[in-house]
Order: sequence, then structure tokens, then C-alpha cells
Amino acid sequence: MPQKIKVAVAGARGRMGQEVVKMVLQDPELELVAAVSPSAAGVDAGRMVGMESVGVQVESELETALRISKPDVLVDFTTPQTVLHNTETALKYGVRPVIGTTGFTPEDIERLDKQCKELGIGGLIAPNFSIGAILMMKFAAEASKYMPHVEIIEYHGDQKLDAPSGTSIKTAELISEVRQELRQGNPKEEETIDGARGGYYNGFRIHSVRLPGVFAQQEVIFGAFGQTLKIRHDSYDRAGYMPGVNQAVKKVMTYAGMIYGFEHIMD
Repeated sequence: MPQKIKVAVAGARGRMGQEVVKMVLQDPELELVAAVSPSAAGVDAGRMVGMESVGVQVESELETALRISKPDVLVDFTTPQTVLHNTETALKYGVRPVIGTTGFTPEDIERLDKQCKELGIGGLIAPNFSIGAILMMKFAAEASKYMPHVEIIEYHGDQKLDAPSGTSIKTAELISEVRQELRQGNPKEEETIDGARGGYYNGFRIHSVRLPGVFAQQEVIFGAFGQTLKIRHDSYDRAGYMPGVNQAVKKVMTYAGMIYGFEHIMD
């Protein structure tokens, strides 16, 4: 019987973290060995997510949890302020990071890639683990070859910390790889309200909507003479991200280096 992949979860009490804990506990190929959340320290990880007791107490401090549990993989859904430190801590202990938190610069990713390769382990930073969202990004990049006038509108709940979202930035990056910079709109346009035209990225705009009652949606709109094309993805439940996280945990065991973007490991 193949050896189980030992998994630690940072941000375990968060809404995404709880889904990850449940996913790991329900997969016979995975073993939950650590869960980290300062606000839930001492609680059984299974009980925390509404399941039976599993004998894994939530730890308050990541480094202690990694040192004691010796996991193969760390799944991190924390905050942009803590994720870089968490990733570096994982690498310090030879643990493969699977990161669903935004906040990395291109320089951070390059440095982490070098560290992973030196250690001979894999890592993944993914702005989005939803297979539907990845397809939306791929289709948008393809469409931009033929319809270069484009804007992105992304919608999230009002408690989201960063704007624009990591998914919209990744979408913009993929579009920019195949689309030459084209500054859109009337060259004489003026914003009578600051920010009305959204954030500027390589010639086009990204608009961030933050409202209660909204979960996660993104729309990429293309315009041409006499027509528009809209490519939209809607997420309704955090469980929809878990097949992607599950695949990432298993795939990260098979390569060395830090990969940016789930699309690079999608089967």
C-alpha cells in the first residue's frame, strides 16, 4: 500500500482552511498531521470542522507544528501579511508549500523557486484552485489574441483584504503574455471621480467590486466593432476549490521548484 502524504494546514480555522482539513480527512491517500490556527489552539481538528475527533490538536504556532509533525506538504490559506514567512518556514523544514494566499512579488517567487530547487522539493503558489476559474483564464488569454480591447471585473465579499484579487491579476498576466500593450479608451478621457476607470494594467483596466452577499465571481469583457464577448466564472461554495487543492497536494510531491499558477499542473 502506498505511503500516505502527510499534510499540515495553516489557517486551519479559516473558511478555506476548514474545507482543506475536511478534504484531507476524507481522502485515504492523505493524512492530516498538523493544523495551525492561533484562535483554535488545543481544539481537535476533526471536531473543529464538525467531524469526529481525529487526535490532531490545533497548534498556535506554525514552526512548532512543522518541527513536531514532520509533514510532507503544508497547505496555506492565511493572509498576505503572513504567507511569505509561512512559506519560508515550510522550506526551512523541507516541507513542500501549497499556497492559496496572495501577496507574493515576482522577486519573492523567483527566490522561492531557487530555494525549492536547491532543496529538491516542489512548491505551488496558486491564486485560484478552481478548475473552472483556470479555464476562464485560459479562454480569456486565447480570446485576447483576436480581441485585444479587454477589461476585467472581479466581485468578492466585503471582507476580502486585497484588491484586485489574485485571480484577476493572474488573468491579466496571462492576457499580457499574448497581447501587446494597448492603451485603451479615449486618450483625452478624464476621471471626474478618482479611480472610476479602475486599476491600470498593461493598457487595460481591472475593476474590483466588494459587497456583502457576494462570494467570488470574475468577468472578462472583450469589445470590438459591433460586438462584445464576455467570459465569466462564478464560484458558489469553497468546496469547489478542493479538487484542485487535492490534486496540488499530490502533484507537488513529483517535481522540484516553485510553480506559480495551478494551470501548470492541471491534468
